[in-house]
Amino acid sequence: MDKSVEPRFAPGRFIKRFLPRGLFGRSLIIIVAPMVLLQGVITYVFFERDLDTTTRRLARDVAADVALLATLEDSTPTLERDGLRVLSARELRYRLTFHDGQQLAAPTQPPTSTIDKALDDILASSMGPRRHFQTGRVGIDFDIKVNVKDGVLEILVPRDRVTVSQPDIFILWMVGSALILLAVAILILRNQVRPIERLARASEMFGKGRPVPDFKPYGATEVRRAAQAFITMRERIERHVTQRTEMLAGVSHDLKTPLTRMKLALAMMPEDADIKALKSDIAEMEHMLDDYLAFARGEGGEDSDETDLGELVRDAAVAAARARAADRDRLTINGPDHMPMSVKRVALRRCLTNLVDNALKAGSRVTVTLRKGERHAEIVVEDNGSGIPEHRREEAFRPFHRLDQGRNLQSGGSGLGLAIARDIARAHGGDITLDKSVMGGLKATIRLPL
Repeated sequence: MDKSVEPRFAPGRFIKRFLPRGLFGRSLIIIVAPMVLLQGVITYVFFERDLDTTTRRLARDVAADVALLATLEDSTPTLERDGLRVLSARELRYRLTFHDGQQLAAPTQPPTSTIDKALDDILASSMGPRRHFQTGRVGIDFDIKVNVKDGVLEILVPRDRVTVSQPDIFILWMVGSALILLAVAILILRNQVRPIERLARASEMFGKGRPVPDFKPYGATEVRRAAQAFITMRERIERHVTQRTEMLAGVSHDLKTPLTRMKLALAMMPEDADIKALKSDIAEMEHMLDDYLAFARGEGGEDSDETDLGELVRDAAVAAARARAADRDRLTINGPDHMPMSVKRVALRRCLTNLVDNALKAGSRVTVTLRKGERHAEIVVEDNGSGIPEHRREEAFRPFHRLDQGRNLQSGGSGLGLAIARDIARAHGGDITLDKSVMGGLKATIRLPL
């Protein structure tokens, strides 16, 4: 048998399908499962062992009394039997009734309850198979009828003489205490899990690039330490992004100043081919500086706001086509007209513009599709260009990298278009993936968590 083949049925995996996924539910199971197991064992020991043994012992004593009374009825003269019954009832605390001239037939149905079975077994062993008897109930007491020499002796035995008194109270106490313990466990666990849930929500919001201004550590010591570590990590990341942005902004400003002087100097010179080339180089350098700054900043300074994603997608796609002076017929936009969602509007617009611009450079037809799933919103940009080989798609996201073969998405640029787009998508807690389009070219998919 090949060990690499996974078995079809794995008990652990089957059980996991029915276990709760949340920490609160799993913690509750850790408390409830042993409690239920312990109560099951106690109930089994009490009812199947202790209660059954006690009942049989008590029933044996009652059976001995019944056998004695039946023997006395058979051996005592008729005139003395009434006094004997009165004495027996007083001493044994039974109620005795004699039915003269009646006889019991052999029982046709076996007893059903545990106590009736015990009485039947012990009475049969005490009095023998020839003496017929019946056991029944009168209220909560046990009614035993037995044949004697000239009639039927009916013996009403109190319940406490045959079984332990009120075993249902034991169950009531056991279930009641379990419910009280369960309620206390739920309250305590709820308070212990709530700080972890808040930490998870804060981490998720920060991962989506949304502000978490009111998060404060509380709860158990370990949870407080984790929350404080999250706050420290968030502050370090934000400080790092701010410092990087300020540094790149300063570098960009310092570089743009001499570029501006060069532009002014070139503007004063007569126009010729060399001057035109220099102006083009300066414009490209300014564009590259803007791209470098945008990549370094990662649009981290912008807060998320409620935005109509449908309107944003349409505006960004049309603006990209207009900037490239592309025919509007080359662009097809599908999806709902309105889709409210909290995003960084300027950053996401830049991300979409980069993707649509790349698609327009590579293909003659471009389709932009917006759709909403259960947990994610997807923006798909497809074209009919040459596409990118599968083994080079991840390479296209590398900063400052231009593809040398096939479709060059970054031609004429800084090599940061896709890198900036992915950085923005990940700042929203999502990502960008590349695949082959049904149109024959490239399919770029932005997935944003709702």
